[in-house]
Amino acid sequence: MSVRLTLYDTTLRDGQQTQGVDFSAAEKAEIARMLDDLGVDYIEGGWPGANPTDSDFFADAPQTRATLTAFGMTKRAGRSAANDEVLAGVLNAGTPAICLVGKTHVFHVTEALGITLDENLANIRESVAHIVAQGREALFDAEHLFDGWKADRDYALSCLKAAHDAGARWIVLCDTNGGTMPAEIGLIVSEVIASGIPGDRLGIHCHDDTGNAIAGSLAAIDAGARQIQGTLNGLGERCGNADLVSLIPTLLLKEPYTSCFETGVAQGDLAGLTRLSLRLDEILNRLPRRNAPYVGASAFTHKAGLHASAILKNPATYEHVDPALVGNARVIPMSNQAGQSNLRARLAGAGIEVAAGDPALARILDRVKLREDQGYAYDGAQASFEILARRELGLLPRFFDVDRYRVTVERRENAKGGRVSVSEAVVVVRVGSQRTLSVSESLGPDGGDLGPVNALWRALAKDLGPYQEAIDDMHLVDFRVRITQGGIEATTRVTIDSADRQGRIWSTVGVSPNIVDASFDALIDAIVWKLVRDGATPA
Repeated sequence: MSVRLTLYDTTLRDGQQTQGVDFSAAEKAEIARMLDDLGVDYIEGGWPGANPTDSDFFADAPQTRATLTAFGMTKRAGRSAANDEVLAGVLNAGTPAICLVGKTHVFHVTEALGITLDENLANIRESVAHIVAQGREALFDAEHLFDGWKADRDYALSCLKAAHDAGARWIVLCDTNGGTMPAEIGLIVSEVIASGIPGDRLGIHCHDDTGNAIAGSLAAIDAGARQIQGTLNGLGERCGNADLVSLIPTLLLKEPYTSCFETGVAQGDLAGLTRLSLRLDEILNRLPRRNAPYVGASAFTHKAGLHASAILKNPATYEHVDPALVGNARVIPMSNQAGQSNLRARLAGAGIEVAAGDPALARILDRVKLREDQGYAYDGAQASFEILARRELGLLPRFFDVDRYRVTVERRENAKGGRVSVSEAVVVVRVGSQRTLSVSESLGPDGGDLGPVNALWRALAKDLGPYQEAIDDMHLVDFRVRITQGGIEATTRVTIDSADRQGRIWSTVGVSPNIVDASFDALIDAIVWKLVRDGATPA
């Protein structure tokens, strides 16, 4: 029979310690619902009382099937658990489970806490017992356990047993500094179990400072630990935590885990994993990591002609799993290295079937190579390639025409005597027989200028008549500029990433000596691709 593995997510607590990440209470609630839909067992919401956002989240926490957990620390020395206001604040959050972090490394007890080893043991024992006496499930995060075990095994074990004997449901072994190798993690987990703490009471919490957080987590499972802690997209302090977006599909799709274990996530739920990962990056206003395992835009991208030819015959030749299982898609990129195998596979992926030997294939390849000589790069702009191919095949609908556009940048004095820049764009568009002039300024919520490209996007997307619903569904994600030639003949390449609420992200490219003109071409391709994929009917 399969053994049950428990998934514990700490995105809302440990993930919030990522540099540059500050969730609002509403964003934390949305992420909690996403995690609950995925099927994790525990959602650690944060440290109530440590900051207003965490307190607000627990005050109006969403209802979840997962066990909502508050995080805190063991009581301080010199006072009872019942009279420690920090511990009381964690209890007052009202969550069914509470996770307390405590020291297990002699060095940290004496240096960081400045207390005796016996006082630390008492803090652990009494704090956990107090949680259990309140009718709550207690978890103990054994901070620096692996370093502490190597420094003084007997004392580290006494800390674990103090929590275990006091009634903690889970003892979580933390590789807090992220420097323990997977083989060491597996060995120490085995030694902890052999010392009398059963594996079904043990969890693993790895950081990724050596790039081994996932490997360390799997080593702990192999050794007998039955709870795995991690975060979405590997968020976390310093280099991050074990990435559940990679760990979960590995547990469900890879042997020996798929045969030996089960989790609260059903294999069918993995189809929403890519969208979940992208949504988190969208909340954080971060560009998704293209090379992320399973869910990255490059995870199932096959550039080499040899690979593409084999993929056409059987995708298993160069794919370890079917991308659809995790909600991702196969990509055969186009570049000046491409052959007809790549081209036909890429067209088929866009729903365009062209027979082998069709003269149109050679025309498209010649067109790609010519434009890449001019500075275009279709390897990273698949949507623009599709637009090019459809145009060559006579399959590109004519949705609208741009008669003209103008962009101005003006520096103004503000009310406080400072200087601000304001970009304004005017775009004249014809949709069928209707001619529309749209004007837009590019001002952010704080009144700052978002730049001429943003102003162009706002003006272009302001009034496209029958296509407006589709355009309102999309937004710009990223903007990249590269100068492809130097000197007076400099050419600018602009690549724009766009996204919609369906979870799609697509890239388009424009090239011109003028950065604004290159940007405008990429913007038009982005809109046209969206209309094609949404099945819009030309006016």
